[in-house]
Amino acid sequence: MRIKLDENLPAELADDLRRLGHLVDTVADEGLEGQPDPLVADAARRARRCLFSLDKGLGDLRRYPPKAYHGIVLFRFRRVGRIAVRRGVLELLSEVERRQPLRGLLLVASDSGVRVRR
Repeated sequence: MRIKLDENLPAELADDLRRLGHLVDTVADEGLEGQPDPLVADAARRARRCLFSLDKGLGDLRRYPPKAYHGIVLFRFRRVGRIAVRRGVLELLSEVERRQPLRGLLLVASDSGVRVRR
């Protein structure tokens, strides 16, 4: 899977995902840290990558219509520490992968599973 990792996810997650065979770019690697969500989402779209983020603003279907993107995965966990988030993303990854192709989908991945919003 082609992924753009938002800056609010643990940096170590990029290496974890790469080890699993995914092509990962990060917001930090591209100098987009601190940029507004529309710029980050547009960078993911232009690069044809699915955006992984914790930013619930990206779940706004009016501002970020799923059909305009190559997938957005919004992670929402009760526990928010680096270790818990990293573990949570990796535990839900196979469920996210089963939804491929992700183009045109907004997935909300949480402790209770993954749901699709269109």
